[in-house]
Amino acid sequence: MTPPRSSPDIGLALTESTFCILAALAESRHGYAVMQWVLEATGARVKLGPGTLYGALTTLTEKGLIALLGERVEGSERRKVYALSESGRACLQAEVVRLEAMTILGREALRQTGGVR
Repeated sequence: MTPPRSSPDIGLALTESTFCILAALAESRHGYAVMQWVLEATGARVKLGPGTLYGALTTLTEKGLIALLGERVEGSERRKVYALSESGRACLQAEVVRLEAMTILGREALRQTGGVR
């Protein structure tokens, strides 16, 4: 089985941070909520700093993978709310398929050498 080489609109496999951000934005969220979701969903294995997150949100918006839905006010804070675009959803799906294929490849390689049950 040959895994897909890349995700649409990106050209390369997604970084772990980008993958997590896209996954978080399968449901609309503001930036801080994305950071919290990723931290919780990964068991604190992936921690997005504000610079990483907001730089990625800008890049992903420019590439059309996410969309700015608007702003909402929470207390005295104005928060920008983002969500996956259709191409972002396709990109995330393609990456899931690629990672699943890579997992199968790795398990099979280890199974052949007695390394995986």
